[in-house]
Amino acid sequence: MDDIRFAVLGTGGIGRRTLEVSQHKDGLTAVAACDRNGVAIDHDGLDVDELLAATEGNIASGPEDGVPDDDVATDGGAAAAKADGVKQHGEEAGIIASEQGKPTETPIDDIIDESDTIDAVLLALPNLEHDFIPRVAERFAEADYEGVMIDVLKRSRVIGMLDDREETLKESGITFVCGAGATPGFLTGAAALAAQSFVEVEEVEIWWGVGLKSGYEDNRGTVREDIAHLDGYDIETAREMSEAEIEALIDEHDGVLEFHDMEHADDVLLERAGICDAEDVHVGGVLDVRSDEKPTTTTVSVTGTTFDGETGTNTFELDDATSMEANVNGPALGYLKAGVRNNRAGHYGVFGPADLMPGF
Repeated sequence: MDDIRFAVLGTGGIGRRTLEVSQHKDGLTAVAACDRNGVAIDHDGLDVDELLAATEGNIASGPEDGVPDDDVATDGGAAAAKADGVKQHGEEAGIIASEQGKPTETPIDDIIDESDTIDAVLLALPNLEHDFIPRVAERFAEADYEGVMIDVLKRSRVIGMLDDREETLKESGITFVCGAGATPGFLTGAAALAAQSFVEVEEVEIWWGVGLKSGYEDNRGTVREDIAHLDGYDIETAREMSEAEIEALIDEHDGVLEFHDMEHADDVLLERAGICDAEDVHVGGVLDVRSDEKPTTTTVSVTGTTFDGETGTNTFELDDATSMEANVNGPALGYLKAGVRNNRAGHYGVFGPADLMPGF
């Protein structure tokens, strides 16, 4: 495969780690990146190390008090930076602190303007409005972008919003791979592979563990999205929580948050691939923001019936030594490369991780 030139939208924890991990993957060149205040574009390849140093601490978090809702996540410009409480260190931090960066009020549009020479775009944007990522995809399609788009979104209902836009994406020539991180993503693909032993799948159980102490500052947006899955919370309440309220919630749970029956997109992604009904997929896990050690081992178990009538369970387990970053960003870039292969073969539309695995 020829060299793939890609862009990253968002330089919080996921975006920064994507840029870092890409240096260890053959055939990938980062040529563009943006945050809410700035953009960096170099079609010969960004200086990733310099950009990472400049964006240290550039994390999207929650809205400040008194900011109107319609200023949040509109175009990703300066108003959204204030609204989303971007955590900055020093003056002109983030991409605009980089020698490669320039300030802009319209970073996403700036990358769209340069997208003719970009093979793939990875969206590392907090999806704290259900339709934010689908709307960004639609903007690329309306600009006649022809290429690949990858996201690591978590929520089931967003898949339907992307499917509603599939014809628009197809007409543009976009191959969109959705939910391509760890879970959904890595473990969704593992479940699809494990299901091949069976003629009927009865249940899929995904249980994840993440230790995040050293990466908490870089992943506050991810933690906020996870809080939306706790009992008594939803995406709207999590989005409106202040940093102090989040800290208080974490203190109340001694730094350990446990989730059950999450609205995680693994369910609809496995259903659309024909593996099982969405209602037969159960996702939960444990997040510890005060320890780097995983509080529990990450597993995916697929129970089903074989062709000769036996009932069994195939279990896939991640080693506790692999970090969240390794299990999110490594697979995301792998799916990105798979998306480019499909795009160059003329396969356009919306795909889930399980769609790129053996068919059930």
